[in-house]
Amino acid sequence: MTNIDHIYICMAAPLLIGMLFAGRRRRSDFLFVLSGMTACLLSAYVSGFFTGFYGADVSTATAEITPVVEEVIKLLPLLFYLLVFEPKPQRAQTAAIVIAVSFATFENTCWLVKNGAEHLGFLLLRGFGAGAMHVICGAMVSAGLAYAWRSTWQKVAGTTGLLCAAVTFHGMYNLLLSAGGTLQSLGYALPIAAALLGFAATKLLHLRTDE
Repeated sequence: MTNIDHIYICMAAPLLIGMLFAGRRRRSDFLFVLSGMTACLLSAYVSGFFTGFYGADVSTATAEITPVVEEVIKLLPLLFYLLVFEPKPQRAQTAAIVIAVSFATFENTCWLVKNGAEHLGFLLLRGFGAGAMHVICGAMVSAGLAYAWRSTWQKVAGTTGLLCAAVTFHGMYNLLLSAGGTLQSLGYALPIAAALLGFAATKLLHLRTDE
């Protein structure tokens, strides 16, 4: 069985060295990448703990435990950044995307090492599907928090609501993948389509704003 600790060390070590030579303003970007990878590593252990604690089977853990654990832990670095440094909305959204991308990259790397790279087509679906899913969840939460954190009384309610939305989307993705067959293909296509629509909507909004 693959030791994800070893993969983490091999991927994190160059980033830590790179931080020594990066400018002061760029070090935070390295920290966001490390935060996403660390969140993925912790999620694997926490999900495994709750799966064993509740005696859940693979399908139950995939649909009910993993989405909650991963989205909660993935949100923690962003919340720390918001609470301690109080960044501008645009900077917070960028941090959320970087954390989500690095989370998905580490997850895909561990999956690849464990399962091999025999089928290129499936790897493309897996890579783009999981990547898009994590990015969509990160973008959804960060965009919402940019508005929810403008008011103190909205912070708790807004964060909880956005987290629930991300968990629901993540759980639906995992559930479709575990079904196999046509539903599995639909599961991989869903976040990719959502990412493309979100990108198109963002571009359209910027065009209208420029006008």
